[in-house]
Amino acid sequence: MAARWVNRPEGSNWGDFGADDQCGRLNLLTPARTVTAAKEVQTGKRFCLALPMDLPGGRELNPRRFPPRLFATDRGGLSNYNFPLAEDNPELTDVVCDDAALICLQYSSQWDSLTHVGSMFDANGDGVPEVVYYNGWTGLEHKLANHNPDADPLMRFEGVRARALGIENMAETCVQGRGVMIDLRRHLGDQRTVVDFAMLDRIMRDDGITVEEGDLVCLHTGFAQRIVEMAGKPDLETLDNACPALDGGDPELQEWIRDSGLAVLIADNYAVEHLPGRDRGNGPRRALMPLHELCLFKLGIHLGELWYLTELAEWLHANGRHRFLLTAPPLHLPGAVGSPANAIATV
Repeated sequence: MAARWVNRPEGSNWGDFGADDQCGRLNLLTPARTVTAAKEVQTGKRFCLALPMDLPGGRELNPRRFPPRLFATDRGGLSNYNFPLAEDNPELTDVVCDDAALICLQYSSQWDSLTHVGSMFDANGDGVPEVVYYNGWTGLEHKLANHNPDADPLMRFEGVRARALGIENMAETCVQGRGVMIDLRRHLGDQRTVVDFAMLDRIMRDDGITVEEGDLVCLHTGFAQRIVEMAGKPDLETLDNACPALDGGDPELQEWIRDSGLAVLIADNYAVEHLPGRDRGNGPRRALMPLHELCLFKLGIHLGELWYLTELAEWLHANGRHRFLLTAPPLHLPGAVGSPANAIATV
């Protein structure tokens, strides 16, 4: 297939995995690398890396995202929950519970698909920047099935979906490989520290950590642990000043992400990078989230956010390790731009 673009962003890998690619750097997570990752399993001990889906709680972290809503399915006008089937047929002894959920896919521990963040970029060479996503895809359906301003805020724009780069492409790769833990919290504490490459490199050298092509890199900051301790009532002022976050606009950090070959980048904080980002781009226009622009838009690196990494990081440190088998497929939900992440680490 011919490329959909004439211009490709500076420092991007558009086209490197094929003109039609929708998986980005997950192409580097080969079967051979999964075999290598499986060799990290020594004890069989497992860690759940997902926060409960009702955390962080409330809407303080992101007012556009709502906590999950659980409700029973309908059974002839009755609640299909704790329902004796004898109500339908006196001969039956079964009691049924059946429920549904209305969720924001990126409310809690999450994956960002490659359509989560794009950029205004002149990909077609006509001199006018347009909405474009990784590998030149235009990404979203713009026709809305429903636009009702009086509806529930979650339902006002029903029908919008990614026609390319949806999270189903990530799900189909299965996302199982070697996780590498970088424990920022152990070195930097619980205060907000904006981490540039020099700082990150020093921590990796001190801990003897090497990131190789195809690795699934996890950054432990302690942020999700603070969320857990707040028990569903997050204090935004405290969280805004808590825990390390990457300096997404640092050119040396961007170069390391580009050159290291890491397949995905995961953190237990809100956005992996410090917000607002310190974009060093030239000119008056800039990215609010330069690391998102680099990873999702330019390089096809999926981002994981708000994962729960503290127990795993502490166990790895106590046992002199930093590598593990990570299994973390998203929901196989066609057209979605994000997904809950119910990841498992096996050591």
